[in-house]
Amino acid sequence: MIGIPLRFKTAVALVLLGLLTLLAGVGQKTIWAPAETVTASAPSDGTAAPLTVIDQKLRTLHGGTVKINVKGEGSFMLAAGRPDDVDAWVGKTAHNTVSGVSEDNKSLQLTHTDGEAAAPSPAGSDLWVTTENASGELNYTWSAPADGEWSLLLAADGTKPAPSSISMTFPNDTSTPWAVPLMVLGGLLMLAGLALLVIKPKGGKPAGVGGDDTGESMKDKLVRRARAARPAGKTAPAAPAPVEPPVDKQQGQGTANSTATFSATRAGVAMAALAATIVAGTGVASQAATSPAPSPTSSEAAGADTAADAPVLLDAQFRRILEQVSSTVDAGDAAKDAAKLKSRVDSTELEVRTQNYKIRSQVGAYEARMPVRATKLLTTVVTSKRAWPRSVMAVTQGEGNVVPQLLTLVQKSPRENYKLVQTTPLQPGTTFPSIGRAGTETLAADDKSGLLYSGQEALAGLGDRLTKADSTFKDKLVEGQSSPYIADTLAYQADVAKTGVNGNFSFTHKVVPEDTVVFRTADGGALVLGRLNFAFDGTPKAEGDKLAIGDDAAVLAGGKETSSGMVLNFAESMAVYIPPTGSKDPMKLVAATRGLVGASFK
Repeated sequence: MIGIPLRFKTAVALVLLGLLTLLAGVGQKTIWAPAETVTASAPSDGTAAPLTVIDQKLRTLHGGTVKINVKGEGSFMLAAGRPDDVDAWVGKTAHNTVSGVSEDNKSLQLTHTDGEAAAPSPAGSDLWVTTENASGELNYTWSAPADGEWSLLLAADGTKPAPSSISMTFPNDTSTPWAVPLMVLGGLLMLAGLALLVIKPKGGKPAGVGGDDTGESMKDKLVRRARAARPAGKTAPAAPAPVEPPVDKQQGQGTANSTATFSATRAGVAMAALAATIVAGTGVASQAATSPAPSPTSSEAAGADTAADAPVLLDAQFRRILEQVSSTVDAGDAAKDAAKLKSRVDSTELEVRTQNYKIRSQVGAYEARMPVRATKLLTTVVTSKRAWPRSVMAVTQGEGNVVPQLLTLVQKSPRENYKLVQTTPLQPGTTFPSIGRAGTETLAADDKSGLLYSGQEALAGLGDRLTKADSTFKDKLVEGQSSPYIADTLAYQADVAKTGVNGNFSFTHKVVPEDTVVFRTADGGALVLGRLNFAFDGTPKAEGDKLAIGDDAAVLAGGKETSSGMVLNFAESMAVYIPPTGSKDPMKLVAATRGLVGASFK
């Protein structure tokens, strides 16, 4: 059996060690608990650059919300955009990139890329989903505006250095996996120590197992008594048989209790050793809890929404752009000043409205172009092709729009904004084809994949159909009966040729390939939007004959009569639906209009 002093010392040691272990567990939840956030700052000795890119992977480095603090002199901006959009806008400009965090979570990793010393101001770019403007200091909460990856661009005006004082606060891993086990183990150790103090073994003597106060064992006693009982002069046998001490019932119980006590003691010592090891490691565990989280693996990255699949505009972006385009066109229309259009209008629409303003300044009865409205927005068509030029389309019907109007916008390059290139009213009674709003494919004008005709072939067929009453496309391209543009055009041309007794007239409708845009429809077909140049050529039949033109054309030609001949030019904005391969349906004219853009005498 264990002596009373040893039992007492062991019990006290277990209680004390249990208390320490319990306190270590409680400490993990309190004084040693890791901070809820960690803050990393950019080095102050970095190379200055006009632009700073904050890599998209930092937003999800630790999970949760990331907060950014930026300090700088004067005004600056922080814009959020798709990583490929940010990279494309930065282009060859010198810039810094915040690409990671140091192992101790105290410093941001900054890399410098040499390049051009200045760039245009990134403010107002259509590429940015959100923009924050600040002066002196900015506190920004970085959250994703939509699924997928998002980077940040920090800049002043593109010529001055971007602010260099940047700090980012990340959520920290506050888990304490050892806290509860330590508290449980500490409690068990304390219970074991208390049990050792309170519970006493049954039977036996406290001095030792099977012995008396001298500590002599039962076997030694029997041997001593046997020797005392031998007669004098008798020698002991040469090889005495071993004498086993008899084990009585009481002694057996004492031995069992002793064994149980030793087992409990050894178990307590083992638990104590384990507790000591864990307590010693709590500092390491606490430090490990604040270690930076690993970067996403390739498999995790593969699960993210890739930029290649993302539409080039979010709905909020598109609405913002439409409002700016509408405001710009309203200002130009009100002032009849084409210069006011140039920031948001280009190509066919700029040419048509420019000439419309010129004619209306002299001919008050001349009809204005249909107004451009941002609302009511009926649908949007956004390409998922992320290379430039990028094309998008909206269908709106607001004040002054008798029918819904197709608005085609194009962004030629990353640093240019979207511009309205074509407005085309929907043909009455025509159904707009279904196109996925989450992003769709755009095709090259000559791409016929999955289609009965390529976009270029469809527009060329329309041009032939508008030129010849007996066109081979007569049954291959049809229109609605409510307001037949094709039929009216053919009738107008036939009437001019018939009634113009003093002249010979010809008409052509030719495709302008560079203005063609093709969107894939939901059924595998396509919607092609483009421009035809409608030329009206007239020559006097005989010497002395004269040809007269209308007041509108006279403004552009500089006169009303000619004896040498004249040419009128119209820009036709058209939209045609092309069925998918295998379909028996004909192509359909979806939208059409024209505007006078030129008049001259030969």
